[in-house]
Amino acid sequence: MNKQTPPESQDSAALAYGEHVKTLLTMNDPKEWVEDLWTIYTGFMVAQSELGHNPHASDLFCTFRELVFFFQKLEERKAAA
Repeated sequence: MNKQTPPESQDSAALAYGEHVKTLLTMNDPKEWVEDLWTIYTGFMVAQSELGHNPHASDLFCTFRELVFFFQKLEERKAAA
């Protein structure tokens, strides 16, 4: 017998994502996250010559940029508190 579960509400999904983000943020402070992201992205860009053409490179940069902005905003909020 298959039981169907009701779809998750947007609010409960947002709360669940928020808990995951909260857990991630306890690992390092925002400034360290930004530094780590730069390290990861720099390594990725250096490896591109060996990895070959990536048609999604601009999408990856946009994702990287948004993550950096996110952590910079968190850092600003932390400094203002």
